[in-house]
Amino acid sequence: MKRLLSGLVFLFGLVSFAQAAGDAAAGAEKVAVCAGCHGADGNSAVANFPKLAGQGEKYLIKQLRDIKSGARGVVEMTGLLDNLTEQDFENIAAFYAGKATSGAAADPELVKKGQAIYRAGNMATSVAACTACHAPTGAGIALAGFPKLAGQHAAYIEAQLAKFRSGERTNDGDARIMRDIAAKLTDAEIKAVASYISGLR
Repeated sequence: MKRLLSGLVFLFGLVSFAQAAGDAAAGAEKVAVCAGCHGADGNSAVANFPKLAGQGEKYLIKQLRDIKSGARGVVEMTGLLDNLTEQDFENIAAFYAGKATSGAAADPELVKKGQAIYRAGNMATSVAACTACHAPTGAGIALAGFPKLAGQHAAYIEAQLAKFRSGERTNDGDARIMRDIAAKLTDAEIKAVASYISGLR
Protein backbone atom coordinates (compact mmCIF):
# COMPACT_ATOMS: atom_id res chain seq x y z
CA MET A 1 0.00 0.00 0.00
CA LYS A 2 2.85 2.37 0.85
CA ARG A 3 4.45 1.70 -2.52
CA LEU A 4 1.16 2.43 -4.28
CA LEU A 5 0.72 5.72 -2.40
CA SER A 6 4.33 6.70 -3.03
CA GLY A 7 3.88 5.91 -6.71
CA LEU A 8 0.73 8.03 -6.93
CA VAL A 9 2.39 10.95 -5.14
CA PHE A 10 5.34 10.71 -7.55
CA LEU A 11 3.02 10.48 -10.57
CA PHE A 12 0.93 13.48 -9.49
CA GLY A 13 4.15 15.35 -8.82
CA LEU A 14 5.26 14.69 -12.39
CA VAL A 15 1.91 15.84 -13.77
CA SER A 16 2.04 19.00 -11.67
CA PHE A 17 5.60 19.66 -12.77
CA ALA A 18 4.65 19.12 -16.42
CA GLN A 19 1.80 21.58 -16.12
CA ALA A 20 3.83 24.13 -14.19
CA ALA A 21 6.61 24.42 -16.79
CA GLY A 22 5.28 27.74 -18.07
CA ASP A 23 5.71 31.02 -16.20
CA ALA A 24 2.67 33.24 -16.76
CA ALA A 25 4.50 36.37 -15.56
CA ALA A 26 7.28 35.76 -18.07
CA GLY A 27 4.64 35.05 -20.69
CA ALA A 28 3.03 38.44 -20.04
CA GLU A 29 6.28 40.06 -21.20
CA LYS A 30 6.12 38.22 -24.53
CA VAL A 31 2.53 38.81 -25.62
CA ALA A 32 2.55 42.53 -26.48
CA VAL A 33 2.74 41.76 -30.20
CA CYS A 34 -0.03 39.16 -29.83
CA ALA A 35 -2.44 41.71 -28.35
CA GLY A 36 -3.03 43.43 -31.67
CA CYS A 37 -4.99 40.43 -32.96
CA HIS A 38 -5.83 38.39 -29.85
CA GLY A 39 -6.54 41.15 -27.33
CA ALA A 40 -4.50 42.11 -24.27
CA ASP A 41 -6.02 39.29 -22.23
CA GLY A 42 -6.46 36.80 -25.09
CA ASN A 43 -10.05 37.80 -25.86
CA SER A 44 -9.87 38.97 -29.46
CA ALA A 45 -12.37 41.60 -30.51
CA VAL A 46 -12.27 40.52 -34.17
CA ALA A 47 -13.96 37.24 -35.09
CA ASN A 48 -11.24 36.31 -37.59
CA PHE A 49 -8.76 35.88 -34.76
CA PRO A 50 -9.24 33.20 -32.10
CA LYS A 51 -9.73 33.83 -28.43
CA LEU A 52 -6.74 32.37 -26.59
CA ALA A 53 -7.93 33.16 -23.06
CA GLY A 54 -8.57 30.06 -20.99
CA GLN A 55 -7.15 27.75 -23.64
CA GLY A 56 -5.26 24.65 -22.48
CA GLU A 57 -1.48 25.01 -22.33
CA LYS A 58 -0.76 21.76 -24.16
CA TYR A 59 -2.96 22.78 -27.09
CA LEU A 60 -1.52 26.31 -27.27
CA ILE A 61 2.06 25.04 -27.22
CA LYS A 62 1.31 22.59 -30.05
CA GLN A 63 -0.26 25.32 -32.18
CA LEU A 64 2.70 27.66 -31.59
CA ARG A 65 5.12 24.88 -32.56
CA ASP A 66 3.10 23.99 -35.65
CA ILE A 67 2.81 27.60 -36.80
CA LYS A 68 6.54 28.20 -36.28
CA SER A 69 7.49 25.02 -38.17
CA GLY A 70 5.00 25.63 -40.98
CA ALA A 71 2.91 22.55 -40.14
CA ARG A 72 0.02 24.96 -39.68
CA GLY A 73 -0.10 27.89 -42.03
CA VAL A 74 -1.31 31.17 -40.53
CA VAL A 75 -0.33 34.00 -42.87
CA GLU A 76 -0.92 36.69 -40.25
CA MET A 77 1.68 35.07 -37.99
CA THR A 78 4.43 34.70 -40.58
CA GLY A 79 7.77 35.36 -38.90
CA LEU A 80 6.28 36.40 -35.55
CA LEU A 81 7.42 33.23 -33.77
CA ASP A 82 10.83 32.81 -35.40
CA ASN A 83 12.79 34.23 -32.47
CA LEU A 84 10.77 32.57 -29.73
CA THR A 85 12.05 29.54 -27.82
CA GLU A 86 10.24 26.51 -26.48
CA GLN A 87 10.33 28.12 -23.03
CA ASP A 88 8.75 31.25 -24.50
CA PHE A 89 5.95 29.09 -25.89
CA GLU A 90 5.38 27.51 -22.48
CA ASN A 91 5.33 30.91 -20.79
CA ILE A 92 2.92 32.40 -23.34
CA ALA A 93 0.65 29.37 -23.01
CA ALA A 94 0.67 29.69 -19.21
CA PHE A 95 -0.25 33.38 -19.51
CA TYR A 96 -3.26 32.75 -21.75
CA ALA A 97 -4.40 29.63 -19.89
CA GLY A 98 -4.82 31.74 -16.75
CA LYS A 99 -7.18 34.25 -18.38
CA ALA A 100 -10.98 34.06 -18.46
CA THR A 101 -12.80 33.74 -21.78
CA SER A 102 -15.29 36.48 -22.53
CA GLY A 103 -18.78 35.34 -23.51
CA ALA A 104 -20.42 35.24 -26.91
CA ALA A 105 -24.01 34.75 -27.97
CA ALA A 106 -25.31 31.91 -30.12
CA ASP A 107 -27.77 32.57 -32.93
CA PRO A 108 -31.12 31.44 -31.43
CA GLU A 109 -32.26 30.11 -34.81
CA LEU A 110 -29.26 27.75 -34.98
CA VAL A 111 -29.12 26.57 -31.37
CA LYS A 112 -31.31 23.47 -31.71
CA LYS A 113 -29.48 22.10 -34.73
CA GLY A 114 -26.06 23.05 -33.39
CA GLN A 115 -26.77 21.51 -30.01
CA ALA A 116 -27.89 18.24 -31.60
CA ILE A 117 -24.68 17.93 -33.61
CA TYR A 118 -22.44 18.99 -30.72
CA ARG A 119 -24.02 16.62 -28.21
CA ALA A 120 -24.96 13.62 -30.36
CA GLY A 121 -23.25 14.01 -33.72
CA ASN A 122 -25.08 12.73 -36.77
CA MET A 123 -25.57 8.97 -36.92
CA ALA A 124 -26.78 9.11 -40.53
CA THR A 125 -23.47 10.52 -41.74
CA SER A 126 -21.22 8.95 -39.06
CA VAL A 127 -20.32 12.28 -37.47
CA ALA A 128 -19.11 11.81 -33.90
CA ALA A 129 -20.37 14.03 -31.08
CA CYS A 130 -18.11 16.99 -30.33
CA THR A 131 -18.53 16.34 -26.60
CA ALA A 132 -16.24 13.30 -26.82
CA CYS A 133 -13.15 15.49 -27.19
CA HIS A 134 -14.34 18.96 -26.25
CA ALA A 135 -16.57 18.13 -23.23
CA PRO A 136 -20.29 18.89 -22.83
CA THR A 137 -19.50 22.44 -21.70
CA GLY A 138 -16.93 23.07 -24.43
CA ALA A 139 -14.13 23.18 -21.85
CA GLY A 140 -12.00 20.75 -23.86
CA ILE A 141 -9.64 18.20 -22.31
CA ALA A 142 -6.47 20.11 -21.47
CA LEU A 143 -4.27 17.11 -20.57
CA ALA A 144 -5.12 15.41 -23.87
CA GLY A 145 -4.48 18.59 -25.82
CA PHE A 146 -8.10 18.89 -26.99
CA PRO A 147 -8.93 22.60 -27.17
CA LYS A 148 -11.47 24.60 -25.27
CA LEU A 149 -14.20 25.78 -27.64
CA ALA A 150 -16.69 27.49 -25.32
CA GLY A 151 -17.13 31.16 -26.10
CA GLN A 152 -14.95 31.05 -29.22
CA HIS A 153 -15.99 33.27 -32.12
CA ALA A 154 -18.49 31.40 -34.32
CA ALA A 155 -16.87 32.78 -37.47
CA TYR A 156 -13.48 31.45 -36.37
CA ILE A 157 -14.90 27.98 -35.63
CA GLU A 158 -16.62 27.98 -39.03
CA ALA A 159 -13.40 28.93 -40.79
CA GLN A 160 -11.36 26.22 -39.04
CA LEU A 161 -13.92 23.50 -39.75
CA ALA A 162 -13.96 24.56 -43.40
CA LYS A 163 -10.15 24.40 -43.50
CA PHE A 164 -10.13 20.93 -41.95
CA ARG A 165 -12.78 19.83 -44.45
CA SER A 166 -10.86 21.13 -47.47
CA GLY A 167 -7.52 19.81 -46.22
CA GLU A 168 -6.04 23.29 -45.95
CA ARG A 169 -5.50 22.64 -42.24
CA THR A 170 -3.88 19.30 -41.49
CA ASN A 171 -2.30 19.60 -38.04
CA ASP A 172 -4.84 17.37 -36.30
CA GLY A 173 -2.33 14.51 -36.33
CA ASP A 174 -2.12 11.15 -38.05
CA ALA A 175 -5.52 10.16 -36.66
CA ARG A 176 -7.10 12.90 -38.83
CA ILE A 177 -9.88 13.31 -36.28
CA MET A 178 -10.94 16.80 -37.29
CA ARG A 179 -10.42 16.31 -41.02
CA ASP A 180 -12.51 13.16 -41.03
CA ILE A 181 -15.33 14.73 -39.02
CA ALA A 182 -15.35 18.01 -40.94
CA ALA A 183 -15.44 16.13 -44.26
CA LYS A 184 -18.90 14.83 -43.32
CA LEU A 185 -20.36 18.17 -42.26
CA THR A 186 -22.44 20.37 -44.54
CA ASP A 187 -22.07 24.14 -44.62
CA ALA A 188 -25.33 24.45 -42.69
CA GLU A 189 -24.16 21.99 -40.02
CA ILE A 190 -20.85 23.81 -39.64
CA LYS A 191 -22.62 27.14 -39.21
CA ALA A 192 -25.05 25.69 -36.66
CA VAL A 193 -22.46 23.90 -34.51
CA ALA A 194 -20.11 26.91 -34.63
CA SER A 195 -22.86 29.18 -33.38
CA TYR A 196 -23.83 26.77 -30.61
CA ILE A 197 -20.18 26.50 -29.49
CA SER A 198 -19.86 30.28 -29.28
CA GLY A 199 -22.69 30.38 -26.75
CA LEU A 200 -21.33 27.65 -24.48
CA ARG A 201 -20.07 28.60 -21.02
